[in-house]
Amino acid sequence: MPFRRSSLKHRHRDGHVLVWNQRHLQESLDQEPKRCFATRYFVTFMLFLGMANAYVMRTNMSVAIVAMVNHTAIKSGEEEYDDECGDRDIPIDDSQDGEFPWNAALQGYILSSFFYGYVITQIPFGILAKKYGSLRFLGYGMLINSVFAFLVPVAAREGGVWGLCAVRFIQGLGEGPIVPCTHAMLAKWIPPNERSRMGAAVYAGAQFGTIISMPLSGLLAEYGFDGGWPSIFYVFGIVGTVWSIAFLIFVYEDPSTHPKIDEREKKYINESLWGTDVIKSPPIPFKSIVKSLPFYAILFAHMGHNYGYETLMTELPTYMKQVLRFSLKSNGLLSSLPYLAMWLLSMFISVIADWMISSKRFSLTATRKIINSIGQYGPGLALIAASYTGCDRALTLAILTIGVGLNGGIYSGFKINHLDLTPRFAGFLMSITNCSANLAGLLAPIAAGNLISDPSKPVMGQWQIVFFIAAFVYIICGTFYNIFGSGERQFWDNPSEDEQKPALESTSTTNPPRLSNGSSAPRAISSS
Repeated sequence: MPFRRSSLKHRHRDGHVLVWNQRHLQESLDQEPKRCFATRYFVTFMLFLGMANAYVMRTNMSVAIVAMVNHTAIKSGEEEYDDECGDRDIPIDDSQDGEFPWNAALQGYILSSFFYGYVITQIPFGILAKKYGSLRFLGYGMLINSVFAFLVPVAAREGGVWGLCAVRFIQGLGEGPIVPCTHAMLAKWIPPNERSRMGAAVYAGAQFGTIISMPLSGLLAEYGFDGGWPSIFYVFGIVGTVWSIAFLIFVYEDPSTHPKIDEREKKYINESLWGTDVIKSPPIPFKSIVKSLPFYAILFAHMGHNYGYETLMTELPTYMKQVLRFSLKSNGLLSSLPYLAMWLLSMFISVIADWMISSKRFSLTATRKIINSIGQYGPGLALIAASYTGCDRALTLAILTIGVGLNGGIYSGFKINHLDLTPRFAGFLMSITNCSANLAGLLAPIAAGNLISDPSKPVMGQWQIVFFIAAFVYIICGTFYNIFGSGERQFWDNPSEDEQKPALESTSTTNPPRLSNGSSAPRAISSS
């Protein structure tokens, strides 16, 4: 078979090519099964639902706690409403006071307890998933998370603050594998030329889960059974349990272990990723990772994003009630609007990112930095603007919606950048950055809770400080990423393990692409 012109056309793409000069890959691309719903799309869909379930479990408490707290019972001065705005016709809705006299500081500890469990399992699961596979850690972890959701109401009623914190901590432990294991499975299932779109689609499940969780939690808190707010955890516990069982039954670790995948699709995926139908797994290069500036760029971008995102995700319902004076029923719906915008814009921005790369007008590194700037500078500037518009409910909500919507750029920015640097160790890298990011993120509700609980200072002024801190963290960490980030595959990813078939090596007519350390590689992987 003569070497196709299309292969020559795509041989170079800013130093990133699917597989360098391999005829068998072009043949596999030509033979890719043209089915409406290939196996890798089903895996992507299930991972999307898993991410949605994970974010349902972490966000439902943000709405539920508004219904759980007895605002009237809290001593005067411990919970303040904004008295700075002239519009006093907006009622303070205390008609649905809950069962527990928890002040803002205690609420902050409750909201953050989930993340303590979530954080400490990140790196262990990243290492274990690299050695034993990701699927069972992800499926059983989410099953634990879902089952313990049923225990939240009894823990709160019988164990108080610390009983509730203990159950939420265990839920966090169960959810720990979701991000590193999802990243590892994407690296095994998704060809490089589909990575931006599929990665954005999976992680957009976070926004989808938030969109579903917040308004439905608000409705369940008002109209649900067993006092309203407990039904939030019962309903979502059932949904999460069903997904976990389905995931463990119908999804497989990688194309090679799937018994029913089309052989052409399996060959297409494996050869586009590794240049051979055999997946090699060299040991993790710990020392090289520790010395890598592009890795630290992702790390700090991830930490900055999580601090700002968790500030909004955990505290926005409280802000809606305390300052903007929205009722409990409308609170959940309006709190979800920014995440609806983020979901939609993340999909749109991922298409733009793919176009920027495939058009060859932007390098992969430049694309990641430009898109990530939208994702981190956008919400940073929006938080600064919103801190000055607290009296105008419509304008404040519009600014926060736009800002959080632009935050969707991070999925085609730093969030997928792990796969650019190292497709082999992407899951492990994600476990490190996600662990560190959530350590930063768990500080957000604690900081906000302590700031807004100070009775000696105006409530709106304290919320302004909360927004300013989150905004500057966004901007500073985004700038660090722009200085040190990279889209190039790193030499420590062991590209020499991407075996070429001897018969095909003789077809080489050009010099191989250069790696970031200056050495030659038999092939390079694109992250477009």
